[in-house]
Amino acid sequence: MNPIISVNNVTKKFGDFTAVDGVSFTVQPGEIFAFLGPNGAGKSTTIKMLTTLLKPTSGELRLAGHDVTKEQDATRKMFGIVFQDASLDDELTAFENMQLHAVLYGINRKQVSGRIEELLKLVDLWERRKAIVKTFSGGMKRRLEIARGLMHHPKIMFLDEPTLGLDAQTRNLLWNYIKELNQKEQMTIFFTTHYLGEAEAVAQRIAFIDHGKIVASGTTEELKQQTGTNNLEEAYLKLTGTQVRDETLDSAEGNRERFRSIMKNKQR
Repeated sequence: MNPIISVNNVTKKFGDFTAVDGVSFTVQPGEIFAFLGPNGAGKSTTIKMLTTLLKPTSGELRLAGHDVTKEQDATRKMFGIVFQDASLDDELTAFENMQLHAVLYGINRKQVSGRIEELLKLVDLWERRKAIVKTFSGGMKRRLEIARGLMHHPKIMFLDEPTLGLDAQTRNLLWNYIKELNQKEQMTIFFTTHYLGEAEAVAQRIAFIDHGKIVASGTTEELKQQTGTNNLEEAYLKLTGTQVRDETLDSAEGNRERFRSIMKNKQR
C-alpha cells in the first residue's frame, strides 16, 4: 500500500537556523498518526510544509501522491485542518461558517445544504446551526471546526493541538468524534498534542521529533520497548530530555491569517 503522507529527507532553514533537519517518515491511508515533540522541535514547521504554508529548503513531501511543492492546488483539496486556536468567524452562525467554507472550496450548491446538515448532526451541532458562534463553548467551536474541515471530503485531517485548553470530558468527547470519522470515512488523522495520554490511547503510530530530527517512531509498545520505559510519557522524557509542557501558542489572529492565506490561494 502506498503511503498517503510521505516526507523524504526534508530540511527547512530560516537563514542560519535549521528548523527541520533531514526528516523522513510515512503515514498510511486511514492511519491515526501522532507527531510529538517539545517546543521548537520542528512540529509546526513540518505541518506548515505539509499544508503548503511553507516551502521546504530541500527534500520532498507528498500527500496522496501529489507533490506538495509543485502541485499545491491539488494538495490543498486532499486535507482539512484544525489550528491550535479557533479560526471561525465569531459573528456568523454555525451554518453560515459552513456555507462560507463551501463557497471557498467551490462545492456544488445543490450539495451544500445536505452536506452541512450531515456534518453538523455528526458533531451534535445541528440544533445550534442558527446560533452565533461567539456564544459557543470552546468544545463546540472545536467540533464546528472539525465539521467545517470535512466539507470538501478530505482524505487527510491535520489537527494541531485540537484539545488544548478543553476539560477532560470535552477532550474525550472530541476524540470520540475524531475516531468515528476515522472509522466511517477511512480518513487519515495526523495530530499533535501535549496530552500524552491522548496519544497513547488514540494513535496507532507515533513519531517523536526533537531539534528538527525524528528521534524515534513506532507504536506505543514499540516505543516503550525501544526506550525500556513503562509508558509514553517516560519514553518522551528519555528521548527528548524534556518534560511535557504547554506549547507556546501563536495568537488567534495569526492562525486566522494562515487560514485566510490558504483560502485566498484556493480562489486563484
